Amino acid sequence: MQPTPDFSAHRARLIAALEPDEAVLVFAAPHHLRNGDAEYRYRPDSDLFWLTGWTDPEAVVFLRPGKNPLTMFVQPKDPEREVWTGRREGTEGARERFGADVAFEIDALDAELPRLLQGVSVLHYAFAQQPDNDRRVMAAIHKASRAARRNGLSVPETFHHPSKLLHELRLHKSSDEIAVMRECARITADAHIQAMVAASEGRNEYEIEALIDHVFRSQGGTGAGYSSIVAGGDNANILHYIANNQPLRSSDLLLIDAGCEYQFYTADVTRTFPVSGTFTDAQKEVYRWVLKAQEAAIEQARPGVAYSEMHDASVRVLTEACLALGLLEGELDALIKDQAYKRYYMHGTGHWLGLDVHDAGTYARKGISRPLAPGMVVTVEPGLYIPAADTDAPERLRGIGIRIEDDILITDSGHENLTAACPKSIEDIEAVCQRLA
Repeated sequence: MQPTPDFSAHRARLIAALEPDEAVLVFAAPHHLRNGDAEYRYRPDSDLFWLTGWTDPEAVVFLRPGKNPLTMFVQPKDPEREVWTGRREGTEGARERFGADVAFEIDALDAELPRLLQGVSVLHYAFAQQPDNDRRVMAAIHKASRAARRNGLSVPETFHHPSKLLHELRLHKSSDEIAVMRECARITADAHIQAMVAASEGRNEYEIEALIDHVFRSQGGTGAGYSSIVAGGDNANILHYIANNQPLRSSDLLLIDAGCEYQFYTADVTRTFPVSGTFTDAQKEVYRWVLKAQEAAIEQARPGVAYSEMHDASVRVLTEACLALGLLEGELDALIKDQAYKRYYMHGTGHWLGLDVHDAGTYARKGISRPLAPGMVVTVEPGLYIPAADTDAPERLRGIGIRIEDDILITDSGHENLTAACPKSIEDIEAVCQRLA
């Protein structure tokens, strides 16, 4: 049986954290135009999906502790429109399949929201994202205040961004979410393995990207969780390279940063491997340092350790690497203090992962890096990037860009590498590339 998020359990966690006079208001994501009147494929708002599993546009969720905690506003059934844009659940589906205690058609929002807001003192709502939504919310509060004065009820005077509560809950993954993310990881690992087997001189980056997309979709995913990076040779030194339109050369490494989105959760994995199937000595030299840095960072991934310790561990190893490889000169601690390593390692070592590739949750509190805790999922992705145009670098290293990334679940006793099935040792990668695995 395929893993599925338990949305009712998610709501229960949120409701339990709310005071009786608090409420949560979430609007669906808008449609986005690609060009002209052509729209991008619709992707639901992560907060709204986490609470309900609802995937259609033009929806609003209102959640408050009490007898009927979940109120939904949704598109009505409309046979004529459904011919063009697909079947709709309507208010009946919202109640029967998505757990709504009360459901209205979306056009009733302006009339019903003022009533719902009476008796609410604290509203959790993301202002300054969609101005039209902000205007509707403020108009509803203004209208509610008139009735509230007559009834002796409060209206929202304190507002919290969802990051204060909702995003903190999303940061700590429940068992159902972890099961879904394991499936994301499984599909993603298979896609990377198939890419290692398929890559060869003369093939194009976009061919490998197409293969990865095929694996994602054919195994139940909704596609890529973000724009896949398929970067051959010096293209790997462009951190967010997504053109994916250059031919592969046997002398090059191929860096692939791609993750499957499944049930709207995503994996995020990077592997770097030789197009020829065999690392050169120079490529091995750099690769071993990046792998050592990643292993040092993953070693810090355990409860109670500050999030920043993972980055600090990888920075120390990568700065050692820059000295050993002849990329930098000086004293190790001084180079770290001066951030000299940023010439060749300019990004962070990871980020939260979940419904969003850079998932919800803060990294520090009052300026102090927060401790890791069970249920958090974090990427660990150190790299070294030596552009071909860098004439200060040893010639043998120019054009080499390497990143290694895994998805790490923090557990009660330490961590679990969700993407461990994706080969990353030199020996295992060469075996897969040479079709010996």
